[in-house]
Amino acid sequence: MKQPIPFWQRKTLEEMTPVEWEALCDGCGICCLYKLEDADTGKVQLTSIACQFLDLQTCRCTAYPERKSVMSTCIQLTPQNVGELEWLPHTCAYRLLAEGKPLPWWHPLLSGNPELVHTLGISVRGRCIHETSHNLKHLENYIFSTWQQQTKPVE
Repeated sequence: MKQPIPFWQRKTLEEMTPVEWEALCDGCGICCLYKLEDADTGKVQLTSIACQFLDLQTCRCTAYPERKSVMSTCIQLTPQNVGELEWLPHTCAYRLLAEGKPLPWWHPLLSGNPELVHTLGISVRGRCIHETSHNLKHLENYIFSTWQQQTKPVE
């Protein structure tokens, strides 16, 4: 019997239901890191400072349904903006699908294992700390200089 084509292969990002959209998240937690943008170049760098609502163990938001009201600077990923967010890792399902690429083999939708993103070192688990009044004043001291290299697709 022929297997049905998975939703991420037969639908565009815009056509996905909210449940399908949310299922694309691999749980890396990178979206919840503070970012610094160079005013001259526009280049965005990730820091190791996480939003106070990121559970550092699960790499999931503890205030997800109300995240925009409790954290006004939260960047909500949408089909319209994922192609423009250069700081999204090369492993991000939203970015990959927006670029017409397949999901990686370890993605929970393919592997059935949501822990692989952590086991393979693709998530922020063990790499970041929560925001404080002190570290937010010195974000430049917490820039991940090698994050993009660390998040290249895992073969």
